[in-house]
Amino acid sequence: MTGKLYLVPTPIGNLKDMTLRAVEVLNEVDLILAEDTRNSGKLLKHFKIGTQMHSHHMHNEHKTVEGIVKRIQNGENIALISDAGTPAISDPGFLLTRACVEAGIEVDCLPGATAFVPALVNSGFPNDKFVFEGFLPVKKGRQTRLELLAEETRTIIFYESPHKLLKTLAQFVKYFGAERQISVSRELTKLHEETVRGTAEEVLNHFENKPPKGEIVIVVAGKK
Repeated sequence: MTGKLYLVPTPIGNLKDMTLRAVEVLNEVDLILAEDTRNSGKLLKHFKIGTQMHSHHMHNEHKTVEGIVKRIQNGENIALISDAGTPAISDPGFLLTRACVEAGIEVDCLPGATAFVPALVNSGFPNDKFVFEGFLPVKKGRQTRLELLAEETRTIIFYESPHKLLKTLAQFVKYFGAERQISVSRELTKLHEETVRGTAEEVLNHFENKPPKGEIVIVVAGKK
């Protein structure tokens, strides 16, 4: 009998956000694929999960997908986790999921933590329609993408690293306008969680005076 692929969200900061079902699945599967086995090892130890782990990340996933699919076809149940949040959301997972779907393997994605949802909801911007952009291109295509998104009328969500936040906010001022409303959430669910709201220029000034730290989600109001 063919096995199943489980996509299992893990907490983005607060371990209390781990679901009972996630713990149950990780205990019962034959193998856990982890983005970073050292990081995930701490999580598994905390919840007393002794299932074997293998590394599965952006640098090896192209080579390992075929073998994983064969293992599931041979009856193994395998779970995929990332360092934090839901697999395949700006993390490894898409290639394996697509391969399993194409092979007729059942894929079960558990509901759970992902950073952009609380950032979107607590921004105060319309969330009936929104665009998730993830990380902007680092170089090639970045300007073109920003020029296109400047006309977007739906709420826009970005992920960003702390050392690139100021550059990105400055570009938002340039391409979206200094008065465009922005909400920046960092360290969501953690001890020093913070959300800064205001115009693009006001938010840029805030972080120029207070260097950002931690994981960051930027939510931008759509063009009116």
